[in-house]
Amino acid sequence: MWSREDVAAQNLPDMGKPHWRMSPPWRVIAAQGLFHDPATKKRPYTEDKFAEHFKGIHMNQLPLPGGSIVLILLAVFIVLCAYLAVRIVGQSEKFVIERFGRLHSVLGPGLNLIVPFLDRVAHRVSILERQLPNATQDAITKDNVLVQIDTSVFYRINDPARTVYRIRDIDSAIATTVAGIVRAEIGKMELDDVQSNRAQLIARIKESVEDAVDDWGIEVTRAEILDVNLDDATRNAMLQQLNAERSRRAQVTEAEGKKRAVELHADAELYSAEQIAKARRIQADAEAYATGVVAKAIKENGLEAAQYQVALKQVEALQVLGAGEGKQTIVLPADAVDVFRDAFTLLKGRP
Repeated sequence: MWSREDVAAQNLPDMGKPHWRMSPPWRVIAAQGLFHDPATKKRPYTEDKFAEHFKGIHMNQLPLPGGSIVLILLAVFIVLCAYLAVRIVGQSEKFVIERFGRLHSVLGPGLNLIVPFLDRVAHRVSILERQLPNATQDAITKDNVLVQIDTSVFYRINDPARTVYRIRDIDSAIATTVAGIVRAEIGKMELDDVQSNRAQLIARIKESVEDAVDDWGIEVTRAEILDVNLDDATRNAMLQQLNAERSRRAQVTEAEGKKRAVELHADAELYSAEQIAKARRIQADAEAYATGVVAKAIKENGLEAAQYQVALKQVEALQVLGAGEGKQTIVLPADAVDVFRDAFTLLKGRP
C-alpha cells in the first residue's frame, strides 16, 4: 500500500485530489503485481511501473467495465421479459389472466402473449369433461314411497372466468344442486312412473341442472340414474303386488281365451247352419226344377211319362237298398216284375 512519501517520490502531477486516495482495488492490484506489461505480456507490474504507466491520468478517467455490465443487464432483462411474455396453453386448458389483481383476459390453446410484470396467470382451468362422484340421495315419490336414487353427472367448463370468480368448490356445488333437483323431480312422480319412465326423468333432471348451473359457466353434458333402491318392506309389498297383477293378467287372459273359443264355436255353428240351409235351398230348387220338368213331361206325354217316372223311382230305391252293407233280404211286391217290365218297355219306347 502506498504512503504519501511513495507518491511524492514518483513526482506525480497535481490532479486536484490526493493520489494516495486511490481505489482500494487498484491499490491491491498494484501492490500484488497482478497487471502484466502490455508490451511483453509477461512481466508483472511493479508499483513503480504502475505509477509510471498511469502518470498524468486521473483515477476517474480510468476505463471501467460499467458500460458492458449495463448492456449485459439490459440483455438479460429483455430475455426475461420475452420469457415472461410468452405463454403456451395446452389444448385441454385455458388460462385466466389477471392484471393488478383484476380479471384481464382468458387465454385459449396455443401461443399467447401477455405483458410481463403486469399480467399473471391466476388460474389454469381444464376444459375436459369431468364426472362427479356417484351420489346416493333419499327421495319420496308422489305416492309416499321412500326410494334411494344413485346418480351420476358429467359436465365441462365453458366459461372459465365465470367458473373461477363465481363459485369456489364447483364439484360440491353441482352435487348439492343435483341432489335437490332429483328430490324435487322424484316427488312429482309415482313409484311406477319412476321405474318405467326413467328416460323422461333423466331428461327433466338434466334440463333443470343446466338451468341452475348456467351462471357458473358450466355445461352439463350427461346425467344418469344408475339405480333406484327400495327398502325391504316396500320391496316385499311390490313383489306381492306384482304377483297379484300377474295372477290377474293370467285370469284375464284365460277368460279372454274362453270367450274367444265360445265366439269361434258360435261362429262355426252359424257358418255350418248357413251352409246347411244354403245346401237345402239349392236341393229344394233342384227338386222343384225336377218336379217342374216331370210335370211338364207328364203334361206333354200323358200317362206314359208318369208311369216312367214312377218306375224310375222304384229302380233307384232298389239300388239304394241293394247298396247297403251286410246280408240283406229284400221283399218285393208281387207285381214288382210287372213294374220292371213296364219300365223297360217305356224306356225302350223313348226316343
